[in-house]
This record gives sequence, C-alpha cells and structure tokens, in this order.
Amino acid sequence: MAMLRISLLALLSHWRRHPLQLFSILTGLWLATALWTGVQALNSQARADYARASALLAGPAQAQLVARRGERFEQAAYVQLRRSGWPVSPVLEGRLRFAGAEPLSVRLLGIEPLTLPPGTVVAGQPGGASDLRAFIGPPGQAWIAADTLQRLGLQPGERALTSDGQRLPPLQVHTQLAPGVIVVDIGHAQALLQAPGQLSRLLLPADFAVRPPDLPAALAELLQLQPSSAGDDLQRLTDSFHLNLSALGLLAFLVGLFIVHAAIGLALEQRRGLLRTLRACGVSLRGLIGALAVELGLLALLGGLAGVACGYLLASLLLDDVAASLRGLYGAEVAGQLSLSPQWWLSGIAMSLFGALLAGGNSLWRAAQLPLLALALPQAWRAAQSRWLRRQALLAGVLLLLAAGCWRFGDSLLAAFAMLAALLLAAALLLPALLDATLAVLARHSRGPLAEWFVADSRQQLPALALALMALLLALAASVGVGSMTEGFRQTFVGWLDQRLSADLYLTPRDTAQALEISAWLAGRPGVEAVLPNWRVDMRLQGWPVQLQGIVDHPSYRRHWPLLEQRADAWTQLAAGQGAMLSEQLARRLKLGLGDRLPLPGAEGEQHLSVVGLYADYGNPRGHLLVSADWLRRHWSEARLSNLSLRLQPAQVAALKEQLEQRYGLDATRLIEQATLKRWSTAVFERTFAATAALNSLTLLVAGVALFISLLTLGHSRLGQLAPLWALGVGRTRLAWLSLGQTLLLASLTVLLAMPLGVLLAWCLVAVVNVQAFGWRLPLHVFPGQLLQLALLGLLTSLLAAAGPLWQLARRQPADLLRQFADER
Repeated sequence: MAMLRISLLALLSHWRRHPLQLFSILTGLWLATALWTGVQALNSQARADYARASALLAGPAQAQLVARRGERFEQAAYVQLRRSGWPVSPVLEGRLRFAGAEPLSVRLLGIEPLTLPPGTVVAGQPGGASDLRAFIGPPGQAWIAADTLQRLGLQPGERALTSDGQRLPPLQVHTQLAPGVIVVDIGHAQALLQAPGQLSRLLLPADFAVRPPDLPAALAELLQLQPSSAGDDLQRLTDSFHLNLSALGLLAFLVGLFIVHAAIGLALEQRRGLLRTLRACGVSLRGLIGALAVELGLLALLGGLAGVACGYLLASLLLDDVAASLRGLYGAEVAGQLSLSPQWWLSGIAMSLFGALLAGGNSLWRAAQLPLLALALPQAWRAAQSRWLRRQALLAGVLLLLAAGCWRFGDSLLAAFAMLAALLLAAALLLPALLDATLAVLARHSRGPLAEWFVADSRQQLPALALALMALLLALAASVGVGSMTEGFRQTFVGWLDQRLSADLYLTPRDTAQALEISAWLAGRPGVEAVLPNWRVDMRLQGWPVQLQGIVDHPSYRRHWPLLEQRADAWTQLAAGQGAMLSEQLARRLKLGLGDRLPLPGAEGEQHLSVVGLYADYGNPRGHLLVSADWLRRHWSEARLSNLSLRLQPAQVAALKEQLEQRYGLDATRLIEQATLKRWSTAVFERTFAATAALNSLTLLVAGVALFISLLTLGHSRLGQLAPLWALGVGRTRLAWLSLGQTLLLASLTVLLAMPLGVLLAWCLVAVVNVQAFGWRLPLHVFPGQLLQLALLGLLTSLLAAAGPLWQLARRQPADLLRQFADER
C-alpha cells in the first residue's frame, strides 16, 4: 500500500505541472457523461410513464375479452356472461376533450371496482385499497395525475368541464397514475363518453383465463379472448424514437471520449521518464498499472459527478420537446417533470467509469507491453502506433463487411442501427490512414524545403490529432446525414400536407347522429361545394392496430390523395367496393403489393379485396386502410362517422364556421380550419426533431472542444519541431500561420471525407432505418447549400479551436525557443 501511495502521488504530480491536460480529461468525461445521461434520463422518464400507463389495470397474467369488430360492444354481453358464471369485470375507454388556451385530449378509463379480478392493481394500488364508497357514490371521484391536473389548470377537488359542456366528478390526485389519464366509475364514463350501455373490454382473472369455458354461441361471434401482452402497443410503437435518441446520445458519448483518449495518451507519453524512474526504483509493473488505474478512476469519478448533474439539467431543458413529439406522433403521454430513480444516477457514474476505462485502457495496455528501456524512446511509441494503425485498418475492413451484412441480410431496427454503428466506426478508424496517404501524395509533389517540411510535419502531427479529427468527422457526418434526412422529410411532409389537407374545414362530431344531422343541414347551404364523410372502423390485422376508413366517390380524392403506387383503374375499383388502398407501413407489415388479395374479418365472414393502391401516411403509428364508404357500411354495421371534410367557397369559410359553432356547440377541438391543422402538424414536426437537432449541435460542439484541447496539449510539445525553423530565420508570426495552415489542411481533408460519409448516412437513415422504424421510406434529398454550410461550419470550428494555441505560439518569447536546444535534442 505504501508503494501504491508513493506511485500515485508521483503520478498525480504531473497534473500540477500540466493543468490543461487535467482540464482536458475532466472536460471530456463531463461532456460525454452529460450527453449520454441526459438522453437516458429522457428515455427513462418516458418508459416509466409507459409502465404506469400499462399498469393502470395490471394483474397476474390478466386476460381480457374484446370485440371482434370495432372498439366497443353492448353491455348486455357482460350481463349474459355474469349470469353464465364468468367472473368478468367491465371497462370502458375513450378520449375526453378539454377546451382552453391549449386544447387538451386525455384518455378516460371507466372501471367497476367491485368486480375487478383478485390481485388487480389500479393506478399502482390494489383494487380494494381506495375508498370505494367515495369513488362509486355521488358525486364520485375522478383520479388524475398531478401533471395532467396542472395542464388543466385546476386544483384537487375541482370539477373539470369538457369541451362538450359536461362536468367530471371531483378530481383527486393519484401519484402512481400515468399522465394524460383520468379514471372514473364506469357509470360516469358512459355518460361522459356518451356511450350508454357500451363497453370496451371485459377483464378476466388469471386462473380463470388459463382454461376458460367456451363462449356462448351468441357471443362467440361478438367477442374474442386476448392475452394481456397482445394489447401492449405503446412501448413497441415508441421504441424507434427512443432508440434514435439513444444512438445520438451514444455517438455524442463516443465523441466526448475522443478528448479523454487523446489527453490520456499524451499525458502517458509525457510521463515516459517518470514511468521509467518508478520502475527503476522498484515499483512492479502490476503496481504501476494499478496506480494508473486508480488515478484514472478518480478522474472518472470527478468527471462523472459533474456530467450526471449536467445531464439532468440537459434532460430538463429537452423534456418538453420530447414529450410534445411523443404526444403528437404516438399519442403517448409523458410527464412534464423529471422523476428519476437512484439507479439512473448510479448508472451515470458507472458509465463515466466505463468511458474512462474505454478511453484510457489502450494507453495502459501499451505502457504495460513496452519494455522497460523502451519507455523513454519516442521511436518505440511511434512503432507501437504504426502497428496499432495497421490493426485499425484491419478492424475497419471487418466493420465494413459487418455493415454490408446487416444491410443485405438484416431485417430489424437493431440490425439497421448496427449497420450505422459499424459504418461510422469503420470510417473513423480509416480516417488516419486516408489522411496519411493523402499527405504522402502531397509530399511527392511538394517543392522547396519549407513546403516539404509543411507536409512532413503535418504527417508527424497526425497521430496526436487523429482522435480529434475522428470526432470532427463523426460529428460532421452525423450533422450532414441527420440534416439531409430532416430537411428532406420537411419538404416531403409539407408537400404531402398540401395535397392531403385539401378541405377547408375539418369537423369531428360527437357521434354519428350529430354527423348525419350536420351533413343534412350543410347540404342546402350556399357556399358548400362538398361534404365528404369519413366512416371508420378500428380492428387488428395480424395483431397490429389498423384504422379502416371508408370514403365516398368524389373527384377531390383523385386530385388530392397522392399515391405511391397504383393500378390504372384504382379509384374506380375502390368506388365499386372491389379494391382497397393501403398505407405504405401497413403494406410492408402485411407484405402485400399491388394485385394481392387482402382478407378482412367482417360480420358476414371474411371479406377479400384486391390491393389497388399504396399511399404515404407519415407520422401515423397505426396501419391505415382506404375502402369505399358504402362497402364498409354494408359489411360493418358498427362503422361510425368519425369526421366530415368540408370543401367551401373561400368567402364562406368564416361565416359557416361561426354558424356551426353556434348551432351545434362545436369548439376549436372539433372544428378546425385547414391552415390551423397545417400549422399544428408543422409545429409537431418541428418539435419532433428539436431534441435531435440539439444533440447534433452539442456533438459538433464536443468535436470542436476535442480539437481545441488536442491543439493546446500539442502546442508545448511541438516547440522542439518549430525551434529549428525559427533558428533558420522563420519568424514566430510566420510559424503561427504555417501551423494554422497545417490545422486547416487536416481539417479540410476531414471535412471533404465527412461530406460523402454524411450523404451515405442520410441514405441509410431514409432507406433502411426509417423503413425498419416506421414502415415507410423517404426519398433521398441532397442539398448542396446545406453541405457547403456544414463544411464551412466545420472549418470555422477548426479555426476557432486553433486560434488559442496559435495565439500562444505567436507570443512565444525567443528564450522559450532557445531553451529547446539546451540538451541539443
């Protein structure tokens, strides 16, 4: 222990003489840990809320009976099953709308607590643990999460008013309840949802669900048994979003580790003499490596603590954008405040320790492998570096083969991200070899001693700057790839919205009866060009939720419903009830193409339609299917009129909207203008990529810091190469300009390599990752202006990183340069 203490004190004395290197290591660990833990905090909060949402009615191996067709069924089925001895418990679900400065839609869950299966947990509490008399009896209770109560702008005990003018029971906060959910007695739910005598599903006890008796014949055609896992869609739908965030966070983490790796490697090289002295004084190799490991662990602990604290702050700043994205894309509710477990804090520290080991392990291993007498020889380190460069090239080749294999044979989102990771890592590993080869070509064409020195010295700097240039390459490639994908998506999405949102007003009625009444009233009104009803049935195809939409035959659809693929008579066959059109993601999920037959479970048995068209349906996590409204109503009696699209003369839009609001009591959540809907959709799009853009910017910033720190730490050690030039008559200012040229040369070559890598990354994102994540593919767009802007930004980052070290070089005193000849090196 005494030898370890002495060795550790000797090693730590290096940081007193080189505080900049200490700052480099701590900064790298701090930034890497902050970006990684910030992303994981966002994902942890979201997944915790998903778990709370799926645990609203949780029980051991709980199963349920659901409708074979549609979303609801008659309550008489529940009564019949109870009389037949089935221990079922009814549940009703739906959406409630609340008007206000920010219109809010929440999920309403109606339960019957007296019949809940044994062991059922409601909002994190046993079913019988609450005050059932207060919950069931008048005026009842509405359980709500604190986050949802805050968004409503109400206090506990108040009664919320829906957009339909109905009041909920008094609100009571439940800490374990998921955000965006309200739980009431089923009787209150039927009244609030205007669904008298309707149910969504029936819960079954765990033991009864193992081998339930056959359903009565009259109910076998109405209900079907569904395992508990079959209804858990939210986690699966949002996995792609969280995996995307995790990938960006991991990229930022690795870029941050480049700073640590470079600083540790440089510090270890500068301490060659100290290591030799410690070994000569009797410190064993094992003891020396142990002291280095303890030193690295202490640095990782300090950087990790700062990183976790900043990660929490970063997650707090990005949480609102992430929550808005999840709400807009998937209907997933995430609390507006972070509530993280102790495991998250400990995992952040552990990640910092792992990162430090990853960044410093190679240097420790190289120090352990070199002979004692070679520790002080720079040639030995260069030889080791040359061998490691050959290994990097070999490893890069293996990674490129892995990426090609994932692209050719992979068929999952994990394989797509593995392809991206292998491609980026291979490019980073190949960068030093490509730069060295380019500089070798330039050396053959150099003329004059100073030009030859310029290129040769650039090659000599390459090992010390390689990791920082790798970080710059990855950051720029990620910015190009994600930026091209985002901007291309923006153009495609805006064009798609302009075509799809062609009606002037979109009306969501309370029920089908109101929709028919409004349609009849609008039929004779002046200024109404068309009333286009949309009938809807929700179902599952191969276990996937699907929206079946029925439309009338109208020229508006032919002009404004863009199709990716279609048969020549697609709209004619659809209008005749002989064909169906599928969203791209549904067609990929079901592996169907034009001309294939699609089986649909109808009331009169299975119905078959030919696939006559495929269309894009961006942002919809569910499958979508377009059929004739008459055909849909003929085969699905439970089809409901979900909304009306109104095409009006421009001068009549405002007047008719006002008349509809006054006559039928419709608020802003049920009657929306085209411009408002487009504005809302665009806002959701922007907030969806806000977190991605922020992480991209932070990654580029970290790359700039990596280059800055590498140049700073390299500045002092390069005096030995610059002093002979100064002695031969090259002024200090000119030396600074030459050093700036070398930095910009290496950075420019890196930027040039990053551009095609970024375009390749963009193609991988739109053609592979997006297809696996969402089921639809985007066209690849390359924007020369954006590439030029990012290239200039990369050069500007390099220029700013080099400014400080070069300013120090230009201000060096002659005595500093003369001192380099003291030992006649």
